Amino acid sequence: MNITRVTQPARLRLVVAAVIVAIAGLVIPISPIASARTAEAARAGDGSKPSIVLVHGAWADSGSWGGVTQRLRAHGYTVYALPNPLRGLDFDPAYLADFLHTISGPIVLVGHSYGGAVITNAATGDPQVKALVYVDAFAPAQGQTLAQLLAAYPGSCAVPANLNVVPFPGAPIGVGDAYIKQSVFPSCMANDLPAKEADALAVTQRPIATIALGQPSGVPAWQTIPSWAVVGTADHAIPPALQLAMSNAAHAHITTINASHLSMISHPSTVADVILQAVRATS
Repeated sequence: MNITRVTQPARLRLVVAAVIVAIAGLVIPISPIASARTAEAARAGDGSKPSIVLVHGAWADSGSWGGVTQRLRAHGYTVYALPNPLRGLDFDPAYLADFLHTISGPIVLVGHSYGGAVITNAATGDPQVKALVYVDAFAPAQGQTLAQLLAAYPGSCAVPANLNVVPFPGAPIGVGDAYIKQSVFPSCMANDLPAKEADALAVTQRPIATIALGQPSGVPAWQTIPSWAVVGTADHAIPPALQLAMSNAAHAHITTINASHLSMISHPSTVADVILQAVRATS
C-alpha cells in the first residue's frame, strides 16, 4: 500500500510521519558510531607499524593476553585480543578472517594452543598478514586433525578422563562443550603459576566444542607466511615434542622456554619479545 498517496486520510499521514521521525531518531546516531569505527580501523593501519591480533585457545579467554598486550602497547602497537568462539575449524577461522578484513594495513597474527590451528586456516591467502606467531600452539598441516596430532605424540593431559562434556543448544548429535575438570586444570594447564591464580583460571575457563578435535585443517598459512613459535618445555597440554615437530614443519623460528601451557601468562615478556621479533623481521 502506497502510504504517501494524496488520497490517504490526513490522520494516517501524520502517523506515518511520526513513525519515520522515530525511526530516523534511532538510525541517525548509528552512522557516526559506524564512521568512528571505520576511522579507528583506518588509523590502526596508518604508518609502518602493523596491528597485532592475539587469538586465545581452548579453556582460556582474551584476558589471558593481558600481560602481553600491556607490553606490546608500551611499544606503540595497536593490539586486538580477539574472542575466539571455540566452535570448531569450520567456523572459527572464518570468524577471525572476517575480523582481519576490518583492519587496514599489515597484521601480525598470534595464536595460542587451539588458536594456532585457527590462525593457520584464517590467514591463508590474506596478503595483509605478514607473520604468524604460535604460542604453545597447534600448527597443523593440511588434512591433519588435532586428535590425530595428539594421538601421534601421546602425553597430553587433555584426555577424555580429564574433561567434563556438557550439552549446548543447537549442538550437532554427539557434540558437546568440553571443560578441563577444575581439579585437573592447575596441573594440566597452569603448572608454573601460583595455586590461587591457577584455581581462578580453572573457574573462568571457556569450553571448546568437541567437534573441533576431529575437523581436518585446510591449506596452512605457514606455507607462505613467515612463522615464529614459542614452545613451553613444561607444557602438559600439547606435548613439547609435538610442538617442535609442527614448528619445524612450518619452518618457524623457535624459542623454547621452561613454561607451562600458559606461557603468555607466566612469561609475558618472553612471549611479547618473540612477537616483536616477528614484527621487526617482517616490517
